[in-house]
Amino acid sequence: MDQTLPAATGFLVSAHPGGGQGLAPVFATQGSHAPVAQALRSQTLDAVLVHSGAPERAVARSGDMALVLAGELYNREELVSVLPPGAGAGAGDGGDAHLLLALLKVYDLHAFRLLNGRFAAVVATGDRVLAATDHAGSVPLYILPAPGRVLAATEIKSLVPEAARTPPSGRPVPEARRVRRVPGVHQVPAGAVLDLDVRTGAAVRTRTWTPPVSRRVMAESDATTAVRETLERAVRARTAGTAPLVVLSGGIDSSGVAALAAAHTEGPLDTLSMGTDTSDEFAEAGVVATHLGSRHREITIPTADLLGQLPHAVWASESVDPDIIEYLLPLTALYRALDGPARRILTGYGADIPLAGMHREDRLPQLDTAVALDMATFDGLNEMTPVLSGIRGHWSTHPYWDRDVLDLLVGLEAGLKRRYGRDKWVLREAMSGLLPEETVNRPKLGVHEGSGTTSSFSLLLMDAGIPEADIHRAKRLVVQEIFDRVVVEGLPPAEVATADAVRQVADRLKESE
Repeated sequence: MDQTLPAATGFLVSAHPGGGQGLAPVFATQGSHAPVAQALRSQTLDAVLVHSGAPERAVARSGDMALVLAGELYNREELVSVLPPGAGAGAGDGGDAHLLLALLKVYDLHAFRLLNGRFAAVVATGDRVLAATDHAGSVPLYILPAPGRVLAATEIKSLVPEAARTPPSGRPVPEARRVRRVPGVHQVPAGAVLDLDVRTGAAVRTRTWTPPVSRRVMAESDATTAVRETLERAVRARTAGTAPLVVLSGGIDSSGVAALAAAHTEGPLDTLSMGTDTSDEFAEAGVVATHLGSRHREITIPTADLLGQLPHAVWASESVDPDIIEYLLPLTALYRALDGPARRILTGYGADIPLAGMHREDRLPQLDTAVALDMATFDGLNEMTPVLSGIRGHWSTHPYWDRDVLDLLVGLEAGLKRRYGRDKWVLREAMSGLLPEETVNRPKLGVHEGSGTTSSFSLLLMDAGIPEADIHRAKRLVVQEIFDRVVVEGLPPAEVATADAVRQVADRLKESE
C-alpha cells in the first residue's frame, strides 16, 4: 500500500490478562499484516494490523494505556489546539494514533466526541477496553466480549473462528446489533464508544454523536455558501496532500466532489466511471471530465459478470440488506476492476441521505420525515465501509459523510433541500459556479439505477421462476445465503456462485408454497 493511505486500514485485537496470545486473522482488506503486543499492568493488548507500510503510526502507548487505530482523522489542527500546553507537542506529528492517545489522557472516553474522522479504535487501560467507531460507523467495528477476554475486529470474518471457541458471555451489549449466525459477536453502534470490563465482559455504551433533529433556517445565499465551504473543507482534508481518484457518475454528488478535489490537486485530477453492457452514465460523466480537464477512464463490466460478483460485495461489506447490496455491488465491481497501485479514492456516495435526494416529494413534512428516518436507520448497514475498496488495497472516503458536512446538511430545513421543484436544491446551487449547467440540473439517478443493477438482479430471479411479488423477499434470502457462505462459513467468494444461491432460494420458495 502507498503511504498516502492511513497507517492501518483494519485490525483484529485481543485484550486479556496475562501473557500474549497468537492471533490468526482473516481479512478481505488487502495489505501487509503486522503483529502488535503491548503488555500493560493489568492486561495485554495483542493485535494484527492491516497496514500501509508504517504500522507503528497506527499504535500508541503511554504508561498504562495503549491503543490501535484503523483509519484517519480529519480535524487534526482543531484537536491539537484543545490539548493543554505541552500535551500536544509532537502528538500531531506522530500520527493520528498518538494524537488520539494525547486526547484520551485529557478527556478519557469523551475524546471520541471531539473526533471528525473515518476510523475504528480499541483502547486498553487498567481493566477497561474502549471500542469506538466514528460518528457514522463508516469503519465497522465488531466485538466478542467474554469474561477474561475482549476481542474486536474491523471485519466479522476475523471473529468467526474465535466465536466458535468462545462461549458467549450472556451479558447484553447495550443497543448493539447482534451479528447473524455468529453467537456473541455484536457491532459497535455508530457514533458510540463501548466501555468494557475485560474481567467480566460487561459493557457500557456512551454516545459520541447523534444526527441533529433540530433544523436551521438560513437565507438561501448563506446556506449555499455554508454548504460549499463545508464540503470543500471535507474534500481538502481527504486529499491528504495527494492526487486522489474520484469515482464520477456525472451526477451532482460525485461531480461536486470532483470539482472541489480538482481545485486542491496539482495537475489533472484522475476520474473513473463504471457502466455495464445494458446501462451506463459515460456521456454525463464525460461532460464533467472534459469540463475539469481530468484524466478520465471508463470501465465496462458485462451484466452477467456484475451479478456474479455479488459474493464479493457481501464478503466485503458484510451486510445482509439486499437494497444496500444493490447500491454497493457496482462499486465493488468497479474497485475490483481498478488495476495499478493502491489509491486514495473519493466518492459522492451518501449525499442522498441527508438531502433526501431519492425522495421525489414536494411536501416538506414528508421530505423531512424521510430524512429523519434515513438518518435514524443507517447504522449497521455498512454502506460506507472501506473494505469495499480495500479488497484491492485502495482507501475510499466519502466527503458527504464528513461529520461537519452531515451536521450541516441534515440540520438544514427541508425547504432548502427541495426548492423551486428541484431536488437537492441547496447542493445544486452551491455547485452551480463550478460545473456545467447540464450537470447541475441533471435529475437524480442512483448508482444501482445507472448501472442497471436492480433490474438485472430482479430479472435473474424471475428467470429462476420466482414470481414478481416475491422478488424483494427472494433478494433478501439470496444475500443471506451468500453471507452465510462467505462470512460465517469462510468460503472464498470466488468459490461461491450467485447462480447457485439463486437456485437454492428459488427451490426453497417453491417448497414453501
